[in-house]
Amino acid sequence: MSHSPSHRDFPIVLISLAGLVFLWAAAAWLKADASVLPTPGTVWALIRAEIATGELPRHMAATLRRVVLAFSLAMVLGLLIGIAMGLNDRLNRWFGAWVMVLLNVPALVVIVLCYLWIGLNETAAITAVALNKTAMVAVTIREGVHALDPKLREMAQAFRLSRPDHLRHVILPQLWPFVASCTRNGLAIIWKIVLVVEFLGRSDGVGFQIHLYFQLFETGYVMAYALSFVGLMLVIEYGVIGVVERRAVRWRQQVS
Repeated sequence: MSHSPSHRDFPIVLISLAGLVFLWAAAAWLKADASVLPTPGTVWALIRAEIATGELPRHMAATLRRVVLAFSLAMVLGLLIGIAMGLNDRLNRWFGAWVMVLLNVPALVVIVLCYLWIGLNETAAITAVALNKTAMVAVTIREGVHALDPKLREMAQAFRLSRPDHLRHVILPQLWPFVASCTRNGLAIIWKIVLVVEFLGRSDGVGFQIHLYFQLFETGYVMAYALSFVGLMLVIEYGVIGVVERRAVRWRQQVS
């Protein structure tokens, strides 16, 4: 399982990102063609201009809303399906193949089918993104349930814990590393799928803007919108998910 860096690692993260920007600047200088690869300064100026007009915040808010809704739906469904299949061998045997089919259907196919079946609307967009992630969450959580410590399960049975207490105090704490992995990987994947959904059939959002500027061959604007959302995802990763993860696994450090 991957772990989010602690606050002591932030200087390293910043230096690493600065090195990436330096490589970008060097490549732009060598290419010397802003229409192909603009410099970091040029892209930053475009970002500031789009913020000033209000376009960038508006489209980022639309994309973020879709990411949050699709991610929440996928996590809830994936957790329920994964836990049920992990705890019940009969369910796993009967419906494991269904999950694998959904897991292997290309995201583009799911998006196109949802648009054809439901229409070019928000419901289709959210459904398509959530379906693409639900199977991945379910498989990860199912494997996490299979990896649960049987001694803790026996202890819960000895103390005659109710099912809600068993789930809350025994199963979920052990599943947290798997949930954290789903969360991190899910956000990284879902926002990319959301951009495809917006690219194909929405009238706002970062993906819609990338589609617009792709048609206009405006590389700088494409990079400005893409990197703005990447930056937002990095803030969520290190500023939100990392903090929650460290607090949630503190019990493991206390036990060890």
